[in-house]
Amino acid sequence: MNILSNNNRVLWLAILFNLLFFGSCQLNKAEIKEFKFLEHDISMIQEGYLKGLYTINDVVDAYLERIKEIDKSGPNLNSIIQINPNLNIEIAQLDDELKKGNIRGPLHGIPILLKDNIDMIDMPTTAGSRAMADSYPLSNSFIKEQLEKAGAVIIGKTNLSEWANFRGEGSTSGWSGLGGQTKNPYILSCNPCGSSSGSAVAVSANLTILSIGTETNGSIVCPANNNGVVGIKPTVGLVSRSGIIPISHTQDTPGPMARTVKDAVICLGVLTGIDSTDNKSLLSEGKFHADYTKFLKQDGLKGKRIGIHKGAFNINNEVDSIMYEAIEHIKNEGAEVIEIDSLMNPTVLQNSFLVMLYEYKKGLNDYFKSLGEKAAIKSIDELIAFNEIDSIELKYFNQKYLYMTNGMGDLSSEEYINALEFALQESRENGIDRVMDKHNLDGLIAQTGGPAWQTDLVHGDRYELGSSSPAAISGYPSITVPMGNIKGLPVGISFFGKAWSEPTLIEMAYAFEYGTKHRIVPKYISTDSLSINE
Repeated sequence: MNILSNNNRVLWLAILFNLLFFGSCQLNKAEIKEFKFLEHDISMIQEGYLKGLYTINDVVDAYLERIKEIDKSGPNLNSIIQINPNLNIEIAQLDDELKKGNIRGPLHGIPILLKDNIDMIDMPTTAGSRAMADSYPLSNSFIKEQLEKAGAVIIGKTNLSEWANFRGEGSTSGWSGLGGQTKNPYILSCNPCGSSSGSAVAVSANLTILSIGTETNGSIVCPANNNGVVGIKPTVGLVSRSGIIPISHTQDTPGPMARTVKDAVICLGVLTGIDSTDNKSLLSEGKFHADYTKFLKQDGLKGKRIGIHKGAFNINNEVDSIMYEAIEHIKNEGAEVIEIDSLMNPTVLQNSFLVMLYEYKKGLNDYFKSLGEKAAIKSIDELIAFNEIDSIELKYFNQKYLYMTNGMGDLSSEEYINALEFALQESRENGIDRVMDKHNLDGLIAQTGGPAWQTDLVHGDRYELGSSSPAAISGYPSITVPMGNIKGLPVGISFFGKAWSEPTLIEMAYAFEYGTKHRIVPKYISTDSLSINE
């Protein structure tokens, strides 16, 4: 049996100490009203529409009431940063279309939330920054337009780790200067991970059916892991990034988050499409599907050859135990499992970080320019200056990454070109592609992460393990699904593979979910003695 890491042992001993000495009376489940649409999925909601059981207005009102009850009061999850001001107008139109039998698409009448780094002209795009509180984009993001065409009801924007967790050292995931600290709905003092913190929490807590997150490295799959939901990080280029505040055009991608693989897959199909304003999107021509539901196969693991990424083992023995159970299930479903010791050169991480610093400077400054002459912030220089004098922004952690990116050269730099070439080659041809070709694999699996850690605004995040980097740096797809829980906190399993392999990964992820059903409803456990710093 593996021995717990020192950090993990100290963490759980601290929890045990507090529970023993402060008494179980301080561990309690928040009183939450019964919710009519608890754990409802897209099919269930739309079946109710067709039967005339309720209107779109009824459904959205119920979700808005629940947001008031547990996001803005009660457990105070703090996952939603703003509500769509034009919601009533949009709902009325969708309800009218529904009455007439005019169904726009597969998400007609389905509530969804966007991470607040995604442009929508009706609301400011803030990245969680106080400097961007009144920053209205001049046009919608491509994915907002796709969701609107499909009939989705965009009810608002979610809180996030400020600037997608790429502002400075010592950050705490789920905190932003504008939105405050997002809480984990399972144990409120635990961290939701990020940067798509609010997107994951809102889905997990049944504040919405769907949400959209974004990922550069781990920002979809980690919060999905910590909050017991499904997260899909697509191949870079499968979903357009236009109208999204960038970090790295090499690694950035938006993706759906949901309580089930099916719902996430329905949303993924809606998000796809060629966008001429995003060069990476052009690469998806002939490779994307408008409907991925045809890959939802209960026997999707049968006959598959799957590699186990061993790099995430021997860090947390409880996660390892759950992973071994998952592997046994996968074998019993007819898959062959092969152990893989190494996926990529560890120095790839350093090169990836350097690439991000270079690309962040250009991407962020270009985004500021897109806001026009009336923009409150027009450059990284101005953003840094704002943060330096603001009373809240630098209260808990610094802006070192902004300083660093601001000091980088342009994308013609030899340093950048060499780092990019190395990162891509070692993560792709000499990484995932090499391993999968060598062993004739259909996909790879790994523990997505460990259980959520205690939120600590003084010391910052305490990541224990994660497996996002190979898929993130290569720009390849990854899907995380709940695989069990540790002391009431969920952990997930990731399915990842080569570029454009979403269909195969969906088959495997759906079959695993169907055969295990590890998703558990949050209980909003409060521990006063372990409360976060607020």
